[in-house]
Amino acid sequence: MNVDRLDMMTTPAALVDLDRVDANLKRVAMYTRQHGLRWRPHTKTHKTPEFAALQLAAGAQGVTVATVREAEVMATVCDDILLAYPPVGDDRLARLMALPPHVRLTVALDSGEALEMLSRAARRAGRTVGVLVELDLGMRRVGLQSTGDAIALAGNVAFGSGLEYRGITFYAGHLRLPQEKLGSAMRAQSERLAAFIEALTDSGLRPETVSGGSTPTLWRSHEVAGLTEIRPGINIFNDRNAVSVGACPWEECAYSVLATVVSTTVPGQAVIDAGSKALAKEEGFTDTGVYGALLDRPDVLVRGLSEEHGLLDLSSTDWRPRVGDRVRVVPNHACASVNLHDRLHLLRQGTWAGTHAITARGW
Repeated sequence: MNVDRLDMMTTPAALVDLDRVDANLKRVAMYTRQHGLRWRPHTKTHKTPEFAALQLAAGAQGVTVATVREAEVMATVCDDILLAYPPVGDDRLARLMALPPHVRLTVALDSGEALEMLSRAARRAGRTVGVLVELDLGMRRVGLQSTGDAIALAGNVAFGSGLEYRGITFYAGHLRLPQEKLGSAMRAQSERLAAFIEALTDSGLRPETVSGGSTPTLWRSHEVAGLTEIRPGINIFNDRNAVSVGACPWEECAYSVLATVVSTTVPGQAVIDAGSKALAKEEGFTDTGVYGALLDRPDVLVRGLSEEHGLLDLSSTDWRPRVGDRVRVVPNHACASVNLHDRLHLLRQGTWAGTHAITARGW
């Protein structure tokens, strides 16, 4: 590793291991080809067109975004974009319709109100926008819960002006179990989804696209009958949460935050300069009061965060850092941490290889 370069870097700093990114992308591309699934990765994890371009080059058929800002940025490298968030509000809709005309735009929504707003905006802009009707398969956040409501909304899309019914979507973010315990939950999800597909098909509204998936359930996506497309985001980088549920081994974590030890005066701990404003204060899937772990010492946990301070628990290690030492922290949730930084510093074979500005932050 180019120690001199990292030693000169102001901390905290977001780092990405490109060799691990390449391996992560290759793995998901092989999986989706093997199981006949389309791959539409969620770009909210990295928020950079450069990494979206890598995903497309690896075999992704399009990208998913959560914000109009992400759509604007990703449209510079991708011509097939799914906005997996209802675009409510005149400003959002105006900017969405201003995307380059060659971009094939699809929007996920779950209400007649959002549908009517989108239809008016599409008619004014003179463009056709695809719609995926969003279902709730247990997340209890957004999405329709009854087949009757799904049929009604899909019918309104199919006969609406400026819109094109393209299918259905769901997000199973509530499935955060270890891989060996996912079986019954995946079967229940598959059965619930099958009921929606059957009801829509019987009503003449067969969904061409059935879009779902997440990083925790990524490698069991083929078990969901009828699924045609997956939208994992975190797997390009991976994080401590992904490791905790068996979605990846620790060695596939490509994202970390470089930090400096600033204090060791309290026995049994060390303080680093990466706090909640660098790591994001999100609890782990499988534990509480832990916000990350050291990349090269995963037994050393971040057990406390304030805005500018991270507390390393040294109770399970003989390692005793000194003030000024550099460490790399893998946070629980990579997406939330990336969003707190201005740029990603890249490593190739352990050597600094440049930076990517995180240009898709904001709304």
